[in-house]
Amino acid sequence: MGRVMQVAAFSLAEVTYAVGGDIGYQIQESVKQARFRVRTKQENVSGVFLPQFESYQADSNDFALTGLGKGGQQVQRCRETYARAVETLVELASLQTAFVILDEVIKVVNRRVNAMYALFSPLPSSLVLTLASEHVIIPRTENTIKYINSELDELDREEFYRLKKVSNKKQKDAAEEEAARQVKKEAEQTAEAKPEETVGESKDMLADEDNQDVIF
Repeated sequence: MGRVMQVAAFSLAEVTYAVGGDIGYQIQESVKQARFRVRTKQENVSGVFLPQFESYQADSNDFALTGLGKGGQQVQRCRETYARAVETLVELASLQTAFVILDEVIKVVNRRVNAMYALFSPLPSSLVLTLASEHVIIPRTENTIKYINSELDELDREEFYRLKKVSNKKQKDAAEEEAARQVKKEAEQTAEAKPEETVGESKDMLADEDNQDVIF
């Protein structure tokens, strides 16, 4: 950072020498809006949201005519040098802000760890392990068991529904086949009964029959 600011200061001295005086008033008169801008975003680092600064340049350029009379090359080089310096400053500000926030978070975590250590330090190690098992390991294992049981129950319900659908389909198919067989059987019986009704019983004219006496 020091080297960048040193180069920027030398470039400004070159501009002052080339132009023959301070050009600050010319820049102030020509500038209508800021060209170098900064935008922010957040980055999640282990649950801690850290601000991130990012520099960018707008499309508008109000310095196109600055140094047109003399010293234009030195003015252009000075502008580019100070742009790099500002970018470095923005990056440094982003890192410094992140360091400050992380330092505060680390201090809070250390205080909590020290408080827990002070709370459990008089206790024997076996009791500390027991408390840890009761409040951490056992609940976590119970939650895992509950999740596995819920998944198994869901699989059982899906399997029962599938078997029920298959059983209903088989019963429906069997009923349809039985009805078809019954219809076919009735049709065959009807076809066999029709010839007997058509032929009937034939009488023999020459057969011995009891004739009644004829009285004249």
